[in-house]
Amino acid sequence: MTSKTTDRIATVYFWSSGIIIIGILAWFLVRILGDGIPHLSWHFIFGKPEEIKAGGGVGPQLFNSFYVLFLSLVISIPIGLFSGIYLAIYAQKNWFTDLVRVSVEALSSVPSIVFGLFGFLLFANLLGLKFSLIGGAATVALLNLPVMVRVTEEAIRTVPDSYWEASLALGSTKWQAIRKVLIPAALPSLITGITLIAGRALGESAILIYTAGLSVSRFFPDFNPLKMGETLSVHLWYIGAESLVPDAKDIAKGSAALLLIVVLLFNLLVSIPSRILQKRLSGGK
Repeated sequence: MTSKTTDRIATVYFWSSGIIIIGILAWFLVRILGDGIPHLSWHFIFGKPEEIKAGGGVGPQLFNSFYVLFLSLVISIPIGLFSGIYLAIYAQKNWFTDLVRVSVEALSSVPSIVFGLFGFLLFANLLGLKFSLIGGAATVALLNLPVMVRVTEEAIRTVPDSYWEASLALGSTKWQAIRKVLIPAALPSLITGITLIAGRALGESAILIYTAGLSVSRFFPDFNPLKMGETLSVHLWYIGAESLVPDAKDIAKGSAALLLIVVLLFNLLVSIPSRILQKRLSGGK
């Protein structure tokens, strides 16, 4: 078999794989959005849920989803950012830092249900937070920390060494070089990492079932982080598994479509400014 024949076979294989994967994703999108969009309305998106009667909305659950996302990012971004900077700049090459990196990579592959049980034992029981939004957000932050640490470390390492050396040569301290040179240069990659963990937090359900609970506050919106708070993804699971409302299937379809739309819009709103920033930093290339 000649090299040209091998190249053609490989090209056909990769093109076919890409088309199949895109086709599967497109089928999922069309199926979920096609079944769910007809059930979306102003009342459904912003209205309160019903336990027995038909016609309930998902307004509190949608608010709780963004509230948990905000609280989890407030916790995970600073810790993950500084941990990644430490591993990339300050940490020496020894067995301890190798153990830390292996541990971070191992934690990133732990199932979310394990984090949910850990969060239930730590935050709900040991710290006495019970089922609460802050307990759920803290557990989601623990889930996303390994990803944030690895993304930050790799983003800092991809910045050319000349940036670091030039900054130090001009008399800046390490912290000044990190704050004014390395972080701005690595910002597009950092934004991509934040987008990944944000999407993961919006769609998380296993963790929040055990930490945030299956009920919503009587007040809407309720900014009390110590209150129980069911999110949209948890509500989707609850509607399909245990709900008594007669229109449970319609609510599940609408919730799935709304959750998918929210995740897609969030990713677009973050990725577009990231690409614009990346073009500016690279001189428009």
